[in-house]
Amino acid sequence: MLRAMAITAVAAFVCALLSCWLILIGWSLMGDAVSHAVLPGVVLAYIVDLPFAVGAVAFGLIAVLLIGIVRDTSRIKEDAVIGIVFTALFALGIVLVSVTPSHVDLGHIVFGNLLGVSPSVLVQVALLAGIVSTVLLLKRRDLMLMAFDPVHAHAIGLSPRVLSGLLLVMLALTSVAALQAVGVVLVVAMLIIPGATAHLLTDRFSRMLVIAATVAVVSSLAGAYLSYWWDTSAGGMVVLAQAAVFALVYLFAPREGVVTGRIRARRRAAAPA
Repeated sequence: MLRAMAITAVAAFVCALLSCWLILIGWSLMGDAVSHAVLPGVVLAYIVDLPFAVGAVAFGLIAVLLIGIVRDTSRIKEDAVIGIVFTALFALGIVLVSVTPSHVDLGHIVFGNLLGVSPSVLVQVALLAGIVSTVLLLKRRDLMLMAFDPVHAHAIGLSPRVLSGLLLVMLALTSVAALQAVGVVLVVAMLIIPGATAHLLTDRFSRMLVIAATVAVVSSLAGAYLSYWWDTSAGGMVVLAQAAVFALVYLFAPREGVVTGRIRARRRAAAPA
């Protein structure tokens, strides 16, 4: 249980950092694509007796490359290309899982298995999360400029294409770290919900990073703890806890909350002219 809590906190933290950029750039679907496309890489890595992370990162980068090639060489729009590539690779992964003889339940990669995390997996996830967090924090100004004003970024000597590629590599590494905690299916939630929650609470990017990381870690730990006592799916409870926090913020955020906004509107309407 302690290992489960540790890997949950680590995965939630790095996903929260990356989610801030995904929300601002509009790459939510790209996060979904990469997180699902890594499944065949995981299975193939198991077949040739390599660490899961090796195959997952390879297929994450393959997915990004395929999306770029098809988008640039056809009339198909990017959202359709993303849908085609990630569903095809995810389906390939499911087929490989079904035909691969294994004493390990590879289905855990799809749905997660927090309580089955080994010490070596925890070290692997911590290493990946450390690499991604370090790169994101060191390059946060360049990535932020690329997100808000790519034309200005290019004018001062930065390459938006290179920065986009760097962010995609970080997305692949983050997906690998998170899938070993909550599974492929739920990774996309951890990559989107924290950033969306923080975006409703602040307009400053530095605060957004702090809020997203804090909300993600606290709610994920709460979800993992509740799953232990209620004997439910740990990965599912982690995502539900994050979604519950988002719902509360969506309704009651001081500036952007739906309920608080209606209360302010009623007060203004009732105020004397």
